[in-house]
Amino acid sequence: MKLNAQALSASKILAASLLAATLHVALARSADAQQFSADLVARRDETTTAVGRLYVSDKKARIEAATFSDGFFLIDTAGPTAYFVRPRAHVFMDAKQSSPLTRIFVPVDLADPCRQWLPMAQLSAPTGLATWRCQHDGEETVAGQTMDIYRVATAGSAFLGWIDRERRFPVRIRTEDGTVITADHIRDEPQMEQTFEIPAGLRKFDPQALIRRIQHSDVWVAPPDSD
Repeated sequence: MKLNAQALSASKILAASLLAATLHVALARSADAQQFSADLVARRDETTTAVGRLYVSDKKARIEAATFSDGFFLIDTAGPTAYFVRPRAHVFMDAKQSSPLTRIFVPVDLADPCRQWLPMAQLSAPTGLATWRCQHDGEETVAGQTMDIYRVATAGSAFLGWIDRERRFPVRIRTEDGTVITADHIRDEPQMEQTFEIPAGLRKFDPQALIRRIQHSDVWVAPPDSD
């Protein structure tokens, strides 16, 4: 009986240790992977406009912009990639300059948010380091949360970004014309993996490939020489 009791006690200790290790891993993953959703709202001159919906999980974001009702944007800073997905048309494509939201509302590194903003800007259009400026511009407490403010400027555009330290995400942006876009009604909640995935069966649309096919077809008429 004594041996059985010792074996049972050892088994309980092992089970408790395994449970503690599992909880530790789960808590570590939870701390690393911030997951939330929010409403994107723009305000300027006392006018409020619904911009869209935002979903975030770790290094990924999904933006459902009001101006693109036939699709949504998928962003992954680990790539980095930014796609515009149109499920009903069965296609997806590089976001490029479709929306400035894909260059701004992205998960960032608290130590250096510029490391995420620059690659996303370069996905949109050629962005040289000579014209890129990104620097810390102070702190501000908003709704009880301490936020880091960053000033970003490049050729043709500039903005201020307020980064939520807890969520590691810019939750307020002020553009050059004074428009303030904020992530309102933030809901800290688990996000489904499928939310950030391109649906199965979609093909990638390549506009350059389409142009090349047209150029090699019978309908193509070369433009006249300028000379």
